[in-house]
Amino acid sequence: MHTAHTRIPPTVELIETPEGPAVRIIDQTLLPGELRMLDLTTIPEVCEAIVSLRVRGAPAIGCAAAAGVAMAAGRSTAADQPGLYMELGGEIARLGATRPTAVNLFWALRRMEHLLDGSPYPNATALAERLALEARAIIEDDLQRCMAIGRHGRELIAPGWRVLTHCNAGALATAGYGTALGVIRAASEAGCIEMVWVDETRPLLQGARLTAWELVSEGIPCTVITDNMAASVMGRGEVDAVVVGADRITRNGDVANKIGTYGVAILAKHHGIPFYVAAPISTVDYDLAEGSQIPIEERRCDEVTHLAGHSDHAVVPGGAGVYNPAFDVTPNELVTAIITEKGVARAPYEPALQQFA
Repeated sequence: MHTAHTRIPPTVELIETPEGPAVRIIDQTLLPGELRMLDLTTIPEVCEAIVSLRVRGAPAIGCAAAAGVAMAAGRSTAADQPGLYMELGGEIARLGATRPTAVNLFWALRRMEHLLDGSPYPNATALAERLALEARAIIEDDLQRCMAIGRHGRELIAPGWRVLTHCNAGALATAGYGTALGVIRAASEAGCIEMVWVDETRPLLQGARLTAWELVSEGIPCTVITDNMAASVMGRGEVDAVVVGADRITRNGDVANKIGTYGVAILAKHHGIPFYVAAPISTVDYDLAEGSQIPIEERRCDEVTHLAGHSDHAVVPGGAGVYNPAFDVTPNELVTAIITEKGVARAPYEPALQQFA
């Protein structure tokens, strides 16, 4: 039986410093070469960290945004309480404009905003303290949800299985433990995982850089493949299940996740391989009926034209057009089950997900 020995620090924390609160994150753009922590002390810094993918993954983005609101409240120099309310309302709007697809961002910001609409506080300090408590509660809540997802998901993984995953839905994408990797961690701890196939996940290589780093850190056997190798390993009978995360799930069970997920789902369907989605209920957008309504973020061309977005060496000739959607939508008929912290939902998804609302 595998025993986890994680050396991964918390992905997002609200910390106290002599100068005031700060949002501490892992700078994921530097992994796997360097593990560096960043302390963010302004809302523009938090926004930049989200947009640049220093912090990424739907649950982690929500946690970082909530911590950002609390940090801003704790450092505010607003003269009075109405001034603080107005300032925080603007900061919440700025955070909400960073990335459009991940619904956890808006879920977390609504929780923070609700405190501004609630009972009046005796002073600005009391409000800042309440916001800090809420941000820490959101982070702890996400960690507990992920561990519950892992417990439910491990029941779907049989001993000796080889599991394929796409992008990164691990500790780095959440407050810790992970959604898809939470299932894999829990199954590994139960002695069920023989090996994890890790899609590299072009164009930013979140699988090769981040998922493989997490799995190696925890001693879980993994093999990185390029995205266009998935069909081959499935065709050779070397994949027993696919487990991915999600950035938004509509109430009918359509799933938005990192670009390339849709193709993996089609391949799994063709080869008769179960395709599982692991996500907290906060990722389900009950206001959207189906996947075509999900806004899909498009990102910079240089993420495609330069390997991992960081190299000075272009891999695409100048003058060529570039299309760079960050996500795609997998139709619910390709999804075997959706694993949540409240249990496993199967088709028909609308009533199955509604019972967890």
